Amino acid sequence: MALGKSLRAVVLSAALMVPGVALAQQAPTASIAEMANTPLVRVNIAESLRTPPDEATITVSTQAKASTATGAVAANKVKTEKLLAAIRAAGIRERDIQTQGIQLQPDYRWDPPTPGGQGRQTLIGYMANNSVQIKTRNIEKLTSLLDVLTTAGADSVYGPRFGISDTAPLKREARVRAMKRGEVEAAEYAHNNGFKSVRLLSVEEGTSYRGTDVLLSAQGVSNLPPPPPPPPAIGGGEQGGGDDIVAPGQLETAVSLNLLYRMER
Repeated sequence: MALGKSLRAVVLSAALMVPGVALAQQAPTASIAEMANTPLVRVNIAESLRTPPDEATITVSTQAKASTATGAVAANKVKTEKLLAAIRAAGIRERDIQTQGIQLQPDYRWDPPTPGGQGRQTLIGYMANNSVQIKTRNIEKLTSLLDVLTTAGADSVYGPRFGISDTAPLKREARVRAMKRGEVEAAEYAHNNGFKSVRLLSVEEGTSYRGTDVLLSAQGVSNLPPPPPPPPAIGGGEQGGGDDIVAPGQLETAVSLNLLYRMER
């Protein structure tokens, strides 16, 4: 008999030492009648704010060929240094300049096949490449920057890839709008079923792609005004100068909320 009591005490002590078990024993359970009296409603709300980008990333590279590997690397070094000097002179900050890769590879010449023979590759030297990624926040001057890069010796230019430097204010605004919409929709379900109000029980966040045009400024987030009419044609239909070959468009910053409410009378 004493042994049985001892075993029960050990089992009880082990159960109390496990948080999950203790929580399961102490958690209150609602009856079906109680759940029917105050039912739950779950709404999924997606909110996304579309804003013009405020930064652009461009990758540029230089290339040089020579009969030896050392010569190719040395020639490419001269071109890269000239390109970096032009990038810095264009106002790009040092922290926004990053080497992406340096490559050295053999350079072959393809000799076509002779009658009755086969074609072949002939090593003629080496080719060195250096890729640099830069970031600019002067979106309206992108075309001028591309001119600077190519003039300074860039052999290839890839980009721009547009971005938003700080999405935190946009996400905060998206959450505020999503919470308001969620409460309105949950309250609508409650009113349609004879309940007076709802009480928020839980919030889960994900990502979404539903867009609303907004403007992000130092004063905060506001709705984006309608676009101005296009400028009149100049000189028989030709547009004026400027960076008109780059169209930044808008980017989305989004959140998705899974909201759980309890209907209350």
